Amino acid sequence: MSVAMMREKPVMEMKKIAISAKRQITIPQKFFSTLGFDTEAECMIRGNELVIRPVKTSAGGEFAEQILADLIKQGYSGDELLFRFKEAQSQVRPAVEGMLEEAKRAATAESPFASYNDVFGMEDEG
Repeated sequence: MSVAMMREKPVMEMKKIAISAKRQITIPQKFFSTLGFDTEAECMIRGNELVIRPVKTSAGGEFAEQILADLIKQGYSGDELLFRFKEAQSQVRPAVEGMLEEAKRAATAESPFASYNDVFGMEDEG
């Protein structure tokens, strides 16, 4: 038996759910709790599947340390630091979504794209 065959496959649970006349569904409680849904969900098409997942409420959290370090370098502290941090953190998700949308347009030839060398330049030979 190969190593690939020995790996465990992710556990997948399925449950049939009804769709109302208004196209509404109810997320089963177990799925709702396990995945950490709150008041919003993201809905997208992936291939021939409809994917519904919780909206991450801590958008930009992965950049929090860098944002804070930069604001502290700029001299902010106290309430002003908190205000500026919240403002900067709220801009992370829209910026990332914009970059993803631009990448999608470039991938489908709807907009020009930049090559690796355009972005990073040529390595100096010496």
